[in-house]
Amino acid sequence: MADNVPGTIEKALAINLDPLKYGTMVEIGAGQEVARWFFQAGAAAGTVAKTMSAYDMTMSDEIYGKTERYVSRARLSDMLDHEWSLLMERLGPIRGDSTCFFAFANTVAARSLGRKGENHGWLGMRFLATPNAEPSQIIIHVRLLDYRNLDQQEALGIIGVNLIHGAYCLHDHPVRLLRSLLDSLSRKRVEVDMIKFIGPAFEGVDNRLMALKLVEHGLTDATMFTAEGEVVQPGEALYEKPILVERGSFRPVTRTTLEMLECAQAQFVQEPETQGKQVVVLMEMTLKNLLEGDHIDHKDFLDRVDLLGALG
Repeated sequence: MADNVPGTIEKALAINLDPLKYGTMVEIGAGQEVARWFFQAGAAAGTVAKTMSAYDMTMSDEIYGKTERYVSRARLSDMLDHEWSLLMERLGPIRGDSTCFFAFANTVAARSLGRKGENHGWLGMRFLATPNAEPSQIIIHVRLLDYRNLDQQEALGIIGVNLIHGAYCLHDHPVRLLRSLLDSLSRKRVEVDMIKFIGPAFEGVDNRLMALKLVEHGLTDATMFTAEGEVVQPGEALYEKPILVERGSFRPVTRTTLEMLECAQAQFVQEPETQGKQVVVLMEMTLKNLLEGDHIDHKDFLDRVDLLGALG
């Protein structure tokens, strides 16, 4: 970690000591590790209006509504919507003119006894950049790569603090914010394979370019978005779906490119495993495809993406 990068305790304390920042933290699946850092730093009463966990599924459903998947983007959105609504209803009239409210949430499947499967989670931060502004939001998906549950909990707490600190202190510099998510961590411990910026604090931010930045800066090996430009988490978007991939530079998309895809798709849909399922077609570009000398031309990248999107 660079000497000029604040540590996790320092980040949490900086938020705690700022009288403008006040909100709620709700966490499910790996303890209350994010909130713990703020309490450990001291002066958390100036920051934390409420912290909560709802581990029992029935309790969770009663609070946030029923869901098919508890560790999902949809569940995270339900949590943020509910907590933000309560915050505005209960505290908005009292201190809305002097407070940059926030609602932080995560829903996580960490390593545990008897549980098999991917260790991953969704984290979200909804906040006001200035009092009485419209809310802005950051959503990320992470993969927890530590072997021990205790280490995964620690990593989750650190990246949660980084997200909250970045939302307030780096929202004017989204690429720096993105890179700061792994402060006090390493790529060996956490992968961030999706990020989405929403709201007035991120006006002009292109989430497709931010997806590229995740790969460019080594936070993940691959990222994904739809033809409409919506960033998605690959594991969720491709869950139990047959996938057809064509790799290329697509500079430009040629008639041969499309003919190859059409022929491949015509054969692929004949496979028994694809029957009755919607085939997902992906066009894949590698960083090597995007390099111009030793750098990436981001405008050229977006031009290619726009053309692929126009073709569906």
